[in-house]
Amino acid sequence: MTNLLQLQELLNIPKDITITSHRNPDGDAIGSSLALYHFLIKNGHHVKVIFPSEYPAFVAWMPGADKILIHDIEPDDCEAALKNSDFIFCLDYNSLSRVDKMGDYIESLEEKELVMIDHHLYPDIQSDYIYTKPEASSTCEMIYDFIHMLGKPLDIDIDIAEAILTGILTDTGSFKYNTTSHLFKVVAGLIEIGADDYKVQDLIFNSMNEKQLRLLGHCLTNRMEIIDEYKTGIIALTRKDYEFYDIQRGDTEGIVNFLLKMKHIKTAAFITEQPTVVKLSLRSKGDISVQEIATKHFKGGGHKNASGGYSFSGLRATVKKFKEILPEFKEMLTSE
Repeated sequence: MTNLLQLQELLNIPKDITITSHRNPDGDAIGSSLALYHFLIKNGHHVKVIFPSEYPAFVAWMPGADKILIHDIEPDDCEAALKNSDFIFCLDYNSLSRVDKMGDYIESLEEKELVMIDHHLYPDIQSDYIYTKPEASSTCEMIYDFIHMLGKPLDIDIDIAEAILTGILTDTGSFKYNTTSHLFKVVAGLIEIGADDYKVQDLIFNSMNEKQLRLLGHCLTNRMEIIDEYKTGIIALTRKDYEFYDIQRGDTEGIVNFLLKMKHIKTAAFITEQPTVVKLSLRSKGDISVQEIATKHFKGGGHKNASGGYSFSGLRATVKKFKEILPEFKEMLTSE
């Protein structure tokens, strides 16, 4: 990490700190933010957590989640917190464009010191302190290491440990992606502290309501398309689907992964029609890089096995384009 000793010295004195993460926060965004929040509070700092948009219901159980400020709902309070901060932490995103209007405001605060902690490729934030590690499973794994770098591993209590575990579980798909020997050492350390891995997995993955289960059935029965030649599965949801099922943030979480439960399917695409944009969530198995597909054709990025992108061409045209680019990646998609 750049300037670690300087940051360590500055954090020895209580500060006003704001923690930010990306729009449509996932388990890693909220897990890393709340883990760092509890750690900084424990060390005497005054801390606020801000997201551009609301977080999904499946993480609402986490201690501190009820204190998070949402810029879409409380823009004045969020901007006041940012303006009054000594430090702004940027977690789980590598470009201020990922936090939308909030990013423009952060950029206008030229005198503020930024700390970026993120595991995505190609960081693009002009930060005073940068900790980037693309090989990490998650930003939560990096928060665990960051606390150790600061020489305070004993400050990791159960709330911090379970927040970190949440991000690791969601970003690795329960240890299916981006795993390393170091990751499992981190998880072992969290369990030794007292993190209840069964409880956390149950809260994250067994929290669907009836509507969400019926939506999943609709996706698999009526919206799934299999392209055997390219070992690819697609689920595409229309705006009418969103209206009929009253789809809210978090309701579609994890649906894309069901396509990969088929043995012969190596790549999955979940494509959804939003009010102003079409979003793509891509997943893959093994050495297939959906990050390459997202970056090259859909203005996105992410990780080798889990990436996302977007299109302004409409749902039908975006699905058509996705199918048309598959031959370009045939060797990769059909490799054993």
